[in-house]
Amino acid sequence: MKIWYQSYVDYENGATYWEHLRENLNAAMSPGTTVDIHGITPYDSYAHPLVEFRCAREMIANVIRAEREGYDAVVVGHFQDAGLYEARSVVDIPVIGLGEATMLWCCQLGQRLGIVTINPRFIPWFHQQIGKYGLRDRVAGVHSLKFEPGQILGAYGDADKALEVKDLFDKQAAPLVEQGIDVVIPGGGIPMVLFAQFQNHNVGGAPVINGIPIAIKMAEMAVSLKQLTGQSVSRTGDYVKAPPEVIEEFLTHPKGL
Repeated sequence: MKIWYQSYVDYENGATYWEHLRENLNAAMSPGTTVDIHGITPYDSYAHPLVEFRCAREMIANVIRAEREGYDAVVVGHFQDAGLYEARSVVDIPVIGLGEATMLWCCQLGQRLGIVTINPRFIPWFHQQIGKYGLRDRVAGVHSLKFEPGQILGAYGDADKALEVKDLFDKQAAPLVEQGIDVVIPGGGIPMVLFAQFQNHNVGGAPVINGIPIAIKMAEMAVSLKQLTGQSVSRTGDYVKAPPEVIEEFLTHPKGL
């Protein structure tokens, strides 16, 4: 099984992050699975919907490329899942979103979920995600740190900075747990991988979840189930497949101008 992992951080700006991400991926994937990491340049360095849409476009093009190069599945390793539905509408291989996969799995770990994102500008986007996934009754709160994505990269390879970010995160998560949250989700692949070094990370008994292995396992399961049943995503509604000429037009005119 061959999986394309689409990070929204490029190697040039996040080499240490990629090293830790690779450790997470190697620990999660089953024997016989290979996972190749691919980045986006310029990387997702600023928290804003405009950046999300710019990265989403490149991600969708890479999903098409992944299918054409023989990959069995794509994992979108970016919690905001920008472009996820559109990506599913252009390929027949499974496309797993980090945010969606993590939230859905955490529904089996607790009744009420909470998210702590890294920047307040992501909060409206997260609420849109939660509504799209039909989880408004399950994801009961979203709190935030005050970092840009690139700033947290500086905590990789620096134990003191990593612990500082963890402490700030825990302080934002604590009120959610006091309000009845059962599971805490870091709102991003960057903090998820950073916190993976802290064994049994929890806040007041509520586990802090690393969604990276969840997304990989869900991709493996999606591929296996497709092989077993022949079935993939619905081709009605959101995932109606775009005609070949529309897909080619998308790839040929990247500027949209």
